[in-house]
Amino acid sequence: MSAPRMVKIKVWSTNVDVLNDFTGRIVDIAKKTGVKLSGPIPLPTKRLSIRTLKLPHGEGKKKYEKWEMRIHKRLLYIAADERVMKQLIRLRVPPEIWMEIEL
Repeated sequence: MSAPRMVKIKVWSTNVDVLNDFTGRIVDIAKKTGVKLSGPIPLPTKRLSIRTLKLPHGEGKKKYEKWEMRIHKRLLYIAADERVMKQLIRLRVPPEIWMEIEL
């Protein structure tokens, strides 16, 4: 008898509240079906920042604006069970969430 295969689910978003809500729904599905679950494991947040020159700029001091986007990531491992996979496929993914599933 071999160990159950685990499915790796990587989820990321710029909105941390929506991300936590979505991972909570995945955890609820796993707990209701009673399969083994590891996670959600928070991964380091990626920060993308851009400095731009404020307009209009002419004579005088140069003024800059700073824009920043943060990408929050979560990692989950779930036992590969047919019932769980069917429910995950039916789960509605919000538009601001990206998701990868590896078997």
